[in-house]
Amino acid sequence: MLSKSIETALNKQIRIEAESSQVYLAMAVWAEVKGLEGISNFMYDQSDEEREHMLKLVKFVNERGGHAHISELNAPNVTFNSFQEMFKKLLEHEVFVSESINELVHISLQEKDYATHNFLQWYVAEQIEEEAVARTILDKINMIGDDKGGLYLFDRDIQQLTVSSAAQTPGAGI
Repeated sequence: MLSKSIETALNKQIRIEAESSQVYLAMAVWAEVKGLEGISNFMYDQSDEEREHMLKLVKFVNERGGHAHISELNAPNVTFNSFQEMFKKLLEHEVFVSESINELVHISLQEKDYATHNFLQWYVAEQIEEEAVARTILDKINMIGDDKGGLYLFDRDIQQLTVSSAAQTPGAGI
């Protein structure tokens, strides 16, 4: 059974994950309109993934005797000066989400809710990966600079981008 404070904190995270899906969706639309098909497809996929993260939380709250709340969402930014700015905002957003997940973990430990703590470990590892992907993309974008040919290749190749983070490496932390 979830305590009211954990239920409230998890419901806050449900909203954050839903807003994350919207952030990626807005970025997908912006990139698509600019003719950046690879980037837009990447962002559409990320938007779907964030929605799955939200649904996973919804199910957990309900299964633990709580009541998941679906609330209004803050509208995401829908325009960017450049694709570089868009990815910088993306990294900032992922860092914000990581901080929110870390706060949830902290609350679960304070309340000795080890089931929730265990459940949240998946999100901790996922956020390490999300931040690593965003940083890798920004590194590649910084290498490209204003080179249109580089942007073309980046747009084509982003769909194949894979990043192995320390959280995924077998034996990490040993």
